[in-house]
Amino acid sequence: MRGLRGGLLAVVVLLVAGCGQADVADTADTADMSDPGIGHVHGLGVDPGDGTVYVAGHYGLFRVTGPQAAERVAGRIQDHMGFTVIGPKTFLASGHPGAADTTSPPHLGLIRTTDGGITWTSISERGTADFHALQSAGDDLYAYDSQTGKVRVSGDGGVTWTPGAREDVLDLAAPASTPGTVFATTRQGLKVSSTAGREFAPVEGAPALSHVEAPEAKLLVGVDTGGRIQRSTDGGATWRADGALPAPAAAFTAVTADRLLATTEDGTVYDSNDGGTTFTIAYNPAKAP
Repeated sequence: MRGLRGGLLAVVVLLVAGCGQADVADTADTADMSDPGIGHVHGLGVDPGDGTVYVAGHYGLFRVTGPQAAERVAGRIQDHMGFTVIGPKTFLASGHPGAADTTSPPHLGLIRTTDGGITWTSISERGTADFHALQSAGDDLYAYDSQTGKVRVSGDGGVTWTPGAREDVLDLAAPASTPGTVFATTRQGLKVSSTAGREFAPVEGAPALSHVEAPEAKLLVGVDTGGRIQRSTDGGATWRADGALPAPAAAFTAVTADRLLATTEDGTVYDSNDGGTTFTIAYNPAKAP
């Protein structure tokens, strides 16, 4: 177990490194600067309305338009540290403005879009919170605030928050069918709370996961520190390895039990329709013009 935890610590340090405030302009006018690309990817999602894949990166929100093409939404360069899709063209995010935005605070708090990222509205915690993980579960919204080091829960869409336990969290998962239950990948391994994040306990026997999702009741799907897809159908009591990514994941999401999206540190986005047994490349930045 010590070796697994050491490996998880190394992966967490690697994934968190370089995820600070963006140092380029939050503006649609980039004519006077070279395009920085996507940068480190912090989140992935699929719009349920039209099936578009979105990539939330260090330098903006991108809409994937082909295996070698991704379009920066609204031309806006903005660091999205947390990102989740909650409905058609409706996303939640958190992060930092670009350096050229002199009117916004360094931490954007929780922001929301209802037009696919063209415009964003501040919901709460502007100037104070930096949510590195956002997870919607039925009527509840869970988040990890890097500024306080605490898991939080909201029952009103993120307008007001109840603080929970202090944990060093990389990712959160919460099954909508079990209110109050939330899983967290941490430096010490996978943990679970049955008190809406107020207290966490280790999930004994779980693999060392960097990311985890709970797309259905009792079903957990995650990526371990070696890039293998791990699956539990009994709420974390037992696990089996399915397929594998070519490298550890930088971001991961389960759109459904079978539809998985992941990206590795080089920014390549991988798509699976069979629960992670096999993956195809949805976007390859190395081949983008």
